[in-house]
Amino acid sequence: MTAAERAARTEQADALCLKAYDGAGGPESGMALVAVGGYGRSELAPHSDLDVVLVHDEGVDPGEVADRLWYPLWDSGVRVDHSVRALPEMVTTAEADVKVALGSLDVRHLAGDPGLSLRLRTTMLAQWRRGARERLPVVERLVRARHDLVGELAHVSVPDLKEAEGGLRDATVLRALVATWLVDVPHVELERVRLALLDVRDLVQEVAGRPSDRVTPEMWAELATRLEVPDARAAQVHVRELGRRITHLSRLTWRRVDDYLARPAAVGARRPALTPIAPGVALAGDEVVLDRGARPADDPVLLLRAAAEAAERDVVLAPPTAARLARECAPLPDPWPAEARRLLVRLLASGRGLVDTWDTLEETGALGAVLPEWERIRLLPHASAIHRFTVDRHVVETCVEASALIRTVARPDVLMVAALLHDIGKGSLTEHSVAGEPIARDIARRMGFDAEAVELVGTLVRWHLLLAETATTRDPDDPATVELVTSRVGSAEALSLLTALTEADAKATAPKAWSSWRAGLVLDLARRTRTALDTGSAPAPVVPEEVPVPAEVRRGEVSFAVEELADGARVTVLAPDRVGLLADLAGVLALQRLPVRAARAWAQDQHAVAVFEVAAGGLDPTVLRTRYDAVRSGAVDPTARLRPAGPDVLAPTVAVRPEASAQSTVLEVRATDRPGVVHLVCAALARLGVAVRSAHVDTLGPQAVDVFYVQEADAGPLPDSRAAEAAHAVRAALSGE
Repeated sequence: MTAAERAARTEQADALCLKAYDGAGGPESGMALVAVGGYGRSELAPHSDLDVVLVHDEGVDPGEVADRLWYPLWDSGVRVDHSVRALPEMVTTAEADVKVALGSLDVRHLAGDPGLSLRLRTTMLAQWRRGARERLPVVERLVRARHDLVGELAHVSVPDLKEAEGGLRDATVLRALVATWLVDVPHVELERVRLALLDVRDLVQEVAGRPSDRVTPEMWAELATRLEVPDARAAQVHVRELGRRITHLSRLTWRRVDDYLARPAAVGARRPALTPIAPGVALAGDEVVLDRGARPADDPVLLLRAAAEAAERDVVLAPPTAARLARECAPLPDPWPAEARRLLVRLLASGRGLVDTWDTLEETGALGAVLPEWERIRLLPHASAIHRFTVDRHVVETCVEASALIRTVARPDVLMVAALLHDIGKGSLTEHSVAGEPIARDIARRMGFDAEAVELVGTLVRWHLLLAETATTRDPDDPATVELVTSRVGSAEALSLLTALTEADAKATAPKAWSSWRAGLVLDLARRTRTALDTGSAPAPVVPEEVPVPAEVRRGEVSFAVEELADGARVTVLAPDRVGLLADLAGVLALQRLPVRAARAWAQDQHAVAVFEVAAGGLDPTVLRTRYDAVRSGAVDPTARLRPAGPDVLAPTVAVRPEASAQSTVLEVRATDRPGVVHLVCAALARLGVAVRSAHVDTLGPQAVDVFYVQEADAGPLPDSRAAEAAHAVRAALSGE
């Protein structure tokens, strides 16, 4: 929207309010209609509110005017958020409630007594400035709580243009900080970005057809058309860049507020003091700047030195300093000097201080001088819904998580660079770990790493998903599982680095990606793999433990036992051995809406032992037994209840993985995640007389990725024809055929 269009809409709103006020017989003095609040436009935008207050002096009765004022506005079709307040009442309310105070700073006269509007505005501003030092900590706590709850506009999967960090509420708070006169805020830039974000919100509400501030995934393509940008990704980049810019201004300003509040009240004139902290770099207050003797043109590592100091001290890298260094620093040679490489590793390993420093490098254009390949993933959305951040922010969060693990590995420098580059291949049609490996090798070589370290970085980027995927979708007791990992990583050193990178990557993805259950699987697989690498041979097949058989099971009955775990439960069932037992048990758990994460079954004499790991606690064995009896007797048919109601958007796929085991046939099933997938698969196999020895369940966003180790009832892998028949039967069952 152009400035002229924006002004025209504001004039329309003013004219409408003036007409309504005059029509209501509003007096020329002692009463005024004002627009308040910084979140809406106070103009005639689609689905936007007019936030208006009829304010009056004490002794002036607004009742009759108010009764006649609102109806013309309502009749016009404009959404009006309205109230009637005496001027002293507004002052008192703002003094008692910081949220009201923030909204009252943005007062615009619409109709009535302009002198009263001016008095209101000046009174509110004076009150705000007078109490700012005491009220800013309260505002900051509210802001940080909202950020923790909603997330960051630039990086969350479904951004909220109003509530998210970097959204319109933050822009309003920043305008309030400008009004305190206590800290410097680039208010011209802030207003430009705020208005652009308001324009985006108008378009979002037009697309949604209602007052909405959330941009859902299906909106991006339509937004691209209305924003006149090439495609949905370009629309995301445009909107997220606006949010990131406000976030950067907000974080910078709040750091300056904290610095101001931490200082004693100033007595007399203050001169900025520079404390040298590294060659060419000094600390001014809580900001890293250049000292007077700095010569950027003669020092190619000065940018990295300043960034590392800022991140390690968790202080601000002054944006003007970063911008100057981006312009004036001599380019880094190829390969980098050892100092540059060490400074980069220090920066990446600085912990939580990395986030703001990295944002400053991005916002000032300085990052391109260090890592031009970053543009590939900048503000790139993840294809998987399980990720809570865009790709670039996920990478930074992975570095933060990896920084806590550097003492567990022999080459922390390799770990940190691999964390930085593990997703550098995203954004192309090639699988990202495959695409990223050569890019990562080139970058590591340019950074001056030796050939051995370059090889390690390439291996980590290529196989950074290996441990997590294998641990959650393969049987750890099968020798082929460990052989797969050892053939990829090659050495104990690479395995140690890969284990740390896997943990950091998972923690940066989402809390559920590194639950105690997943962590246990990954670390157990890593332990088994290290044993194989240390001994030079694969571990022998694991013999299932002998489980005591209760007396009732010897009599032909079934026993249920529940063991509570940190984030779920383990259900152990003993019963007379038969094909179809696992299907019935999985049906019982599905009918209870219990998510199954893994299942194993083995024969013990004439009895069967089945162990289920479920993602829920507080289970009652008696209830499970009652459900099982109903299923076993035929009184309840879980297959009928759990059969898909209709075809999914994506058809299920079933693949035979002959390389995954020499002892069993392995079926990999991908289907829409819903209750009953494990039961439907096991039931389909039971009808063919095929025994399921273990099931390993994983969920990637809306998709279940389940792996089943199956054998003939008399033991042994399925012949090729039987494997194909089993795959077809499973596919049909999941398709509702």
